[in-house]
Amino acid sequence: MRINKPALEKITPKFGQSVLVRQYADPCRDKMPLWHFHPELELVYVNGGSGKRHIGNQVSYYQNGDLIFIGSNLPHFGFTDRLTGNRSETVVQMKADFLGPEFLDVPEMASIRKLFDRSKVGITFHGSVKRKIGAQIEQLPRKNSFERILALLNILYQLAESNEYHLLHADGVGVEIEPQDSQRMNIIYAYVRENYKESIPLSVIAEKVSMTEPAFCRYFKKITGKTFTQFVNECRMVQAIKLLSEQSISITQVCFESGFNNFSHFNSQFKKFTGKNPSEYRNELRQLVKG
Repeated sequence: MRINKPALEKITPKFGQSVLVRQYADPCRDKMPLWHFHPELELVYVNGGSGKRHIGNQVSYYQNGDLIFIGSNLPHFGFTDRLTGNRSETVVQMKADFLGPEFLDVPEMASIRKLFDRSKVGITFHGSVKRKIGAQIEQLPRKNSFERILALLNILYQLAESNEYHLLHADGVGVEIEPQDSQRMNIIYAYVRENYKESIPLSVIAEKVSMTEPAFCRYFKKITGKTFTQFVNECRMVQAIKLLSEQSISITQVCFESGFNNFSHFNSQFKKFTGKNPSEYRNELRQLVKG
């Protein structure tokens, strides 16, 4: 398996601009997402489709598109690939002080300052704000530099005032890693993404990053705030949610296709992860679709 070389993403807006806006109209970008980070804040709107979010130590699943705000130096994978099925993706990247070192200190910026603080742990938006602001974000590439800044400030203000969001780290702690840790984490995460259906012994994953099992366990817990077993189970849970949402296979099949080999254990883990058992979760999804 080829592992992409990890890198600190260097973000360079065009000459005379303080914000970088990129829009990908091709929903089939055939490349593996890279575990990366950058000092800039990142606002992403995925138009349609479904996929996985992997931000810091949090793995989750989105459907019907996504609107997400990521703080400075918070490691993450890309959100779309050739399997996502989205129509487009728009990415806005900016430094916290893109309008000057003191602009967040003025009283009118108080709510946006709080938004930037919340972004340190990752924010995902839902409901009407996702649709409304998503459409505005998609218009940014067609505006001139001055109009773009005004529109972006308006977008940030609306997000700051919205209550249709949730934070991606319940413990309120963002995960920031040093560049030298990036290669190890990229190898670990890529291996789990490829092999979540199989048993992954600690000895195997520790060997992948040239560590002893005890050293690997301490290292992984320090970087992510959770054990490796917890992380693998979360990855499997996200896959189970994806299968329940997108396919009409039995719940038993979902259990085994997502990497669990014990149905009782799968049920208990699923309820712990979502607050519902798999049948309840699927029924709620069906009701939402009918509604």
